[in-house]
Amino acid sequence: MRIIAVEPESPLFGQIRRGDRLLTVNGSPVRDNIDCWYKLADDTVTLDFEKTGGDRVTVRIPNPDQTDLGLRFETDKIKVCRNKCIFCFVHQQPRGMRRSLYVRDDDYRLSFTHGNFITLSNIGDEDIERIIEQRLSPLYVSVHTTDDDLRRKMFGNRRLPPVGPTLRCLVEGGIEIHTQVVLCPGINDGAHLEKTIDELFELYPGVASLGVVPVGLTRYRKNLPRLRTYTAPMASAVLDYIHRRQKECLKKGNSRFVFAADEFYILSGRPLPPLAAYETMPQFENGIGMMRSLLTDFNRRRRFLNRPKHPRRMALVTGLLAAGIIKKEIVAYLNRTIPGRIDIYPVTNRFWGKSVTVSGLLTGRDIMATIKLMNRKYDLVLLPPNCLNNDDLFLDDMPLVRLRSEVEPELVVGSYSLIDTLKEIPE
Repeated sequence: MRIIAVEPESPLFGQIRRGDRLLTVNGSPVRDNIDCWYKLADDTVTLDFEKTGGDRVTVRIPNPDQTDLGLRFETDKIKVCRNKCIFCFVHQQPRGMRRSLYVRDDDYRLSFTHGNFITLSNIGDEDIERIIEQRLSPLYVSVHTTDDDLRRKMFGNRRLPPVGPTLRCLVEGGIEIHTQVVLCPGINDGAHLEKTIDELFELYPGVASLGVVPVGLTRYRKNLPRLRTYTAPMASAVLDYIHRRQKECLKKGNSRFVFAADEFYILSGRPLPPLAAYETMPQFENGIGMMRSLLTDFNRRRRFLNRPKHPRRMALVTGLLAAGIIKKEIVAYLNRTIPGRIDIYPVTNRFWGKSVTVSGLLTGRDIMATIKLMNRKYDLVLLPPNCLNNDDLFLDDMPLVRLRSEVEPELVVGSYSLIDTLKEIPE
């Protein structure tokens, strides 16, 4: 593994330099960053390096705190997906966007470190042994259906191995797994969903949860299988079924086990469940319980909001999906109790298509168009945090700094707690 930096406080600083390679730890070859950190967790370690000039160096060093020794390595090469899923979002993107948006990662290491969902279609016995040995748990797995024939059709992969034996092997090895089903009307719902819930719940508590989310379709679905989105009555029927299954699972295993995406509740017009119904929020990053968490945090802490000395005019930008609930449950309260005014502006997603309504898929250009059409002047505009990546880029590659230069109001990127966002805004 190629070293890109050695921290100054490292006991190896001065001996090992950028460009050197770590070959083995305690005589065992290292495959990637996780493998390295696992093998360094020992009281004493013997490291074999290859210097940039080709010389070999062996260092034996005490490591009582079992640290990473201040070594930093190049980024691991990502394992990519071999499937052609009928609903794959990457296939529903236009050309000309940044390269990272076209990477279909299917890497169990990223599932462990970042909670990415994987298909288990590109791992072998050696990978499974490693996952169990190194306790790479929990993992997040896209199942979609436990019917192997249907799963092969949905994944566009005739050679896709059965998912059940792999899940069972991991569970028996002590690995906790959270699963998901992307629900497609008329394909993997109905009897197929019933079979999937039944067979996954047989592996509970090893398979700890199942998230059910609706398929997302963009306007770029050219030469792809025809799929439908959910209507309000269809979403309501899905919720009725999942609520019934939750009661059954709760009686058998002390967990509701299967959870529906927030989108089903909002689309159907049904009230969100209470916070306790999401238990430990195992599927939060999958858009399950996120809306309830936001509302509960606001309601519990709203009495601690500061009353600004000077009234502020603020605009809150969000996706179409959450706008109604935020306006009713949050904005209305703020306008009754805090000097100034807050207006909410749902952004129509013209880039991906109007059927894409979540704030996490808003682009810079659509947000800019909405801000420029605002019918009032505002002191500042609040943006949702999940529409930007870590480099402050929107999905259409527009930098936040460019948006700030193009619009008149001050832009503030919020957090997942609206209370914290409002408290941090200076007078």
